[in-house]
Amino acid sequence: MKEINSDWLYVITPKHKLFDLNFKEIWRYKDLLFLFVKRDIVTVYKQTILGPIWYFIQPLFTSVIFTLVFNNIASIETGAVPAFLFNLTGITAWNYFSQCLTGTSNTFVSNKGLFGKVYFPRFIMPLSTTFSNLLKLGIQLCILFFFYIYFVIKGTAISPNLNLLLFPIYVIMIALLGLGAGMIISAFTTKYRDLSVLVGFAVSLLMYISAVPYSLREVQKGQPKYAWIVEYNPLTQIIEGFRYMILDYGVFTWWGFLYALIISILLFLVGLIIFNRTEKTFIDTV
Repeated sequence: MKEINSDWLYVITPKHKLFDLNFKEIWRYKDLLFLFVKRDIVTVYKQTILGPIWYFIQPLFTSVIFTLVFNNIASIETGAVPAFLFNLTGITAWNYFSQCLTGTSNTFVSNKGLFGKVYFPRFIMPLSTTFSNLLKLGIQLCILFFFYIYFVIKGTAISPNLNLLLFPIYVIMIALLGLGAGMIISAFTTKYRDLSVLVGFAVSLLMYISAVPYSLREVQKGQPKYAWIVEYNPLTQIIEGFRYMILDYGVFTWWGFLYALIISILLFLVGLIIFNRTEKTFIDTV
């Protein structure tokens, strides 16, 4: 066995494990992770007229459109909760998932030049996207809080409940789902570029079976035959739980919570395995 020269600080070798998440190495590159997070935040709206204001405009406009179309025209009920606040709460949770998914789904292709020149843990790229989207989530939560207080002052019968203690877990579940699905898609886009075109379309369709513009209760009452499609979607359980803890309205069960948590963890682990396998050979195909 050859003895490794002690003068070398690091020795880069091929990965042999299917599951490999080296937290020590990621921590060693924490400065690079911070730079990527900063880059993602600064460059998104750098050359736009309104700049960061788009962080505020997008959820507000979407909530207004949903309120007009689904609640005023389609007459979907939201109980005692104002339709605008109902939609804003669901969109806030959904936006974090969709941004994590779309942001990580093209990791290998969009960073092939960088990956081919310098070594660093490749997992840092999708991880930086997930962290940078946390800032956007924080901004949208501030918007949600503002309108929440506004409706409370108006005398609307809404209030949070003890499930609010589960808020960090819900955020982690959303991040794991988006990160896991994004890594799987990014691995396949190295060979099948059509997938990158389909992601935006697929995400739009997924929103309508994730109980974003309506509640699970309305589906169970109006379309019981097809309610299982929505109910077994882990995103539905997350968004319903998200609304339930903030508005005290919606369908929450511990079965649904545990189901969504297990699926989130499994999808992340599968995504990480596929990501690690693709990392070894992707440079030959992109």
